This record gives sequence, C-alpha cells and structure tokens, in this order.
Amino acid sequence: MMIFIVTILVILMLIAAISACIFRDLLGAVIAACVVSLIAAVLFYLLQAPDVAMAEAAIGAALVTAVFVIAIIRTKRHEE
Repeated sequence: MMIFIVTILVILMLIAAISACIFRDLLGAVIAACVVSLIAAVLFYLLQAPDVAMAEAAIGAALVTAVFVIAIIRTKRHEE
C-alpha cells in the first residue's frame, strides 16, 4: 500500500514539474513549483524524515514561493 501512495505522489510531482515548465503565466508556474515542493515534503515525511519534511515545507514551499510571488507582483506577470 505504501509503494502505491509513493508512486501516485511521484507521478503527481512529475506532472506538476512539467506543468511549471510549460506554463506561460509566471504566477501559475510558481504555484506549480510550490506543489512540487509540497509533494516532496510529504514524500520525505512518508520516508521517515520529518525534520527534512518540515524544512522543505517551510523553506521550499512557503518562503521561496512568497519571494517569487513578491518578485512577480513587482514585475511583469506574463512571459512575452
């Protein structure tokens, strides 16, 4: 059962990563990258590494996403 959950999460992570590369809207790409980071945090937790999962969720998902969103708000939102 655990391998099934991990497989589904990895597939979702790959879909979100590819979506982040394909999106023309920069805010959408940042949100997709945030989803990748959140799924990575869940995978770390499932792999018995809760300290790494908390660091990934706090830094990778929250802090980096906030910095990117602020940068996008202060510049152009759509790629030309």
